[in-house]
Amino acid sequence: MTRVAAVDCGTNSIRLLVADADPATGELKQLDRRMTIVRLGQGVDRTGRLAPEALERTFAACRQYAGVIRELGARRTRFVATSASRDAENREEFVRGVVDILGVEPEVITGDQEAEFSFTGATKELAGLDHVEKPYLVVDIGGGSTEFVVGDVSVRAARSVDIGCVRMTERHLVRDGHVTDPPEPGRIDAVRTDVEAALDLVEQTVPLTEARTLVGLAGSVTTVAGIALGLPAYDSDAIHHARIPVDRVREITATLLSSTHEERAAIPVMHPGRVDVIASGALALLAIMERTGAREVVVSEHDILDGIAWSLVPESR
Repeated sequence: MTRVAAVDCGTNSIRLLVADADPATGELKQLDRRMTIVRLGQGVDRTGRLAPEALERTFAACRQYAGVIRELGARRTRFVATSASRDAENREEFVRGVVDILGVEPEVITGDQEAEFSFTGATKELAGLDHVEKPYLVVDIGGGSTEFVVGDVSVRAARSVDIGCVRMTERHLVRDGHVTDPPEPGRIDAVRTDVEAALDLVEQTVPLTEARTLVGLAGSVTTVAGIALGLPAYDSDAIHHARIPVDRVREITATLLSSTHEERAAIPVMHPGRVDVIASGALALLAIMERTGAREVVVSEHDILDGIAWSLVPESR
């Protein structure tokens, strides 16, 4: 067993996983997994810079995570930063802050690397499930970008496009500094148009319709799953490997797009940091399912974070 710590810093959230990894069995025993909404990508699409308040929120979470890593005694730590920090002009300020707090330099990975980590984390344990066929299409709907990767044992093709739930919300659903509740039809159409254009780009290099199983990752997908399951509170065990039909995703998306902030916030599984961006995320998931012809999405709570953790185990590289 190797005790490792993985940090995934995205556009909307920063997450930590401390786990014992056993390459001989393929088991990743979770010791601590947590998520903090920091909205690092606040305004990046518009300004090209990380906002001071967004950086401070992120650094505060890093200080908390550093304490957990020390307490649990992880031998190796890897910090991966994704879409927002790729796009920001002042990303060096972000890098310096993370090094000062955690003692490791954040790796601002490419979209293809992000997709590979997501694929590994999401699919490593799928082989043991009944009625889950290869090849897989793994879709990771993040805050700033969405990754698409097709593969079976390994990655065959991958593409990252800028249609994350935060980016789409800020670009199309914000008016006078506030998210429109509910958004006007024209604004919804604008989100859908951007998603469809991105899917056109993805299809140039990723064979979306060849996959036999669609695997959905990240907060937008898991939140939709929690709603579909009617959970009284967020339950990772119940959501992990749930299968949600496309018709149910369509119903939930329509409800979210016609709801007010207060109505979305009252949904039992809704994290407060997702209230304003969940409609865009659900709409992206629906568009992907309709484009690929997927009858259902297999939801995974294991994702890029688990892939980062496995990358720290020499025998699994």
